[in-house]
Amino acid sequence: MSTLPLREAARAVVLDAAQRVLLLRYDENDGFWATPGGSLEPGEDYATAVIRELREELGTEGVDLGAEIAERRQDHPVGGRQVRQIEKYFLVRVEPADLDPGRATQTDNIRAHRWWTLDELRTTRQTVYPLGLADLVANVLTDGTPKRPVVLR
Repeated sequence: MSTLPLREAARAVVLDAAQRVLLLRYDENDGFWATPGGSLEPGEDYATAVIRELREELGTEGVDLGAEIAERRQDHPVGGRQVRQIEKYFLVRVEPADLDPGRATQTDNIRAHRWWTLDELRTTRQTVYPLGLADLVANVLTDGTPKRPVVLR
């Protein structure tokens, strides 16, 4: 029995004051939109990794990191190899002016970034990861931060 390599990833559910969600566009795997974030570096915890990833991908500085709101475990390809990924999602609130992609140092094949309303997330025919993101955000906006992270499929 072979064991897939473990990849730990920290991701941000980024909301602005209008309750829009920031997603990044990637062309691999037939194209998809996803929350910002990426793999932990050696010795790094999830919270530190998500702040670093936001700085690297979007040029943010001084982000106030919110609570962990969700987790997902999934086997899937990353960079052409199959991995077992554990993701932790943190709530982050910023204003669009807080983003400075010109300061980004690692764009990791990001093709675009876009702010999405919940209605747009619910009705799009495009692939958005994680699955269930619109419901997760709606529940956080209605009920507040969950006591324990929601398990996403």
